[in-house]
Amino acid sequence: MNAKVAAFLSKHNFVNHVDVKMTAEGLLSDMRAGLKGEKADEDMIRTFCLPPEKKAVNQSVIVIDAGGTNFRSCLVTFDAEGNASISDMERTRMPGIERELNRKEFFDQIAANLEHLKNKANRIGFCFSYPMTITEDGDGVLLGFSKEVKAPEVVGAKVGECLVNTLEEKGWNKIERITLCNDTVAALLAGASVMPATEVSSYIGMILGTGLNAAYIQEDCQCCGIKRQIIVCESGKYTSVNRSDFDLAVDAKTVKPGSFLLEKSCSGAYLGPIGFFALTTAAKENLFSENMNKALLSLTELTLIEMSNFMESPYDSTLVLGKICAENATEDDYDMILQICDAVVERSARYGAAILVACVLQTGMGKNAAKPVCILCNGSTFFKTPMIRERVYAELDEILTRQSGIYWKIVSCENDITLGAAISGLI
Repeated sequence: MNAKVAAFLSKHNFVNHVDVKMTAEGLLSDMRAGLKGEKADEDMIRTFCLPPEKKAVNQSVIVIDAGGTNFRSCLVTFDAEGNASISDMERTRMPGIERELNRKEFFDQIAANLEHLKNKANRIGFCFSYPMTITEDGDGVLLGFSKEVKAPEVVGAKVGECLVNTLEEKGWNKIERITLCNDTVAALLAGASVMPATEVSSYIGMILGTGLNAAYIQEDCQCCGIKRQIIVCESGKYTSVNRSDFDLAVDAKTVKPGSFLLEKSCSGAYLGPIGFFALTTAAKENLFSENMNKALLSLTELTLIEMSNFMESPYDSTLVLGKICAENATEDDYDMILQICDAVVERSARYGAAILVACVLQTGMGKNAAKPVCILCNGSTFFKTPMIRERVYAELDEILTRQSGIYWKIVSCENDITLGAAISGLI
């Protein structure tokens, strides 16, 4: 790394070479405390479910995906060979985004969003990516909304039960089962559909996109009183992370400062702003040439997409940073800007790898090369941000395989969250 960049990052307490193994050990300790009901950052939510032993065949299930501003719904049909097809896909606004709704209005709006699927299946897989406690019947009790959804009367309600009652009031046929899950569980279940249990020893689902989370299969644990099941970690809530001056600046502008510190260190919603504060701080401290310092200080924001595009094509003058650099930067400026952006990305990859290392170790599996732990990763940050995926692979290879003799395999599949949510509805 350029000496000036290294000194600048050190001055502001930005550590890009995070110790993956040490971070994973900290995450593991926190996970195990949470499993025992002790004080922990991660929630370690029990789901009372496992991947199905057999493929779904000759069945249809209604799938709902709600977790941001968009509300998606469709029908997933499994044929005689277990192949899935998606139809009747619609995307609308998430209820409660535009105005505050009471409980009845909220579920009435969901029912309206599902009208195109009325009576096309008697099971529902509901990927509902908000904090909730999963009950043994597969329902979910909402703990609170995030992402600007305004429906306070829904908090504390059994989401599935309320929706089923509303649908029946609207003339729907009886719904046999509705299963609530979040996107990490859906990712894990999709991974199980890609690699059957005969070929792997366990499964993990990780989301590294706008947000961050992971789920894994916990084996029977007498000390925790847990029977084998999928556990949702809520990894983004882990707080024992290094925080630079740039992280503190970004955190101060969030809705809940001081929370979700790991998520804010490596997920897509925050990497662009961290890069923005790093670059503008560097400009204020005259790290670059005179013209470049002035030009960077004209920036008002920077998204991860813009930062990623610049890292891929720094001389593209149609890009936000590319245009500024084309008009003002020296070769040294290009070098230092790219190194600062890369430091932000590298740290994200290392934290993502630490989460996966912790989850793999907690499964206790992967000790036979013929039966690796299957990991399905989802999220644009993981797949589209330069070098994140490659760095995660390298860290897992070194720490798990080379140092510990533990084998793993990262897989992907098209429409993974939709497929996983459909599978959940048929468990």
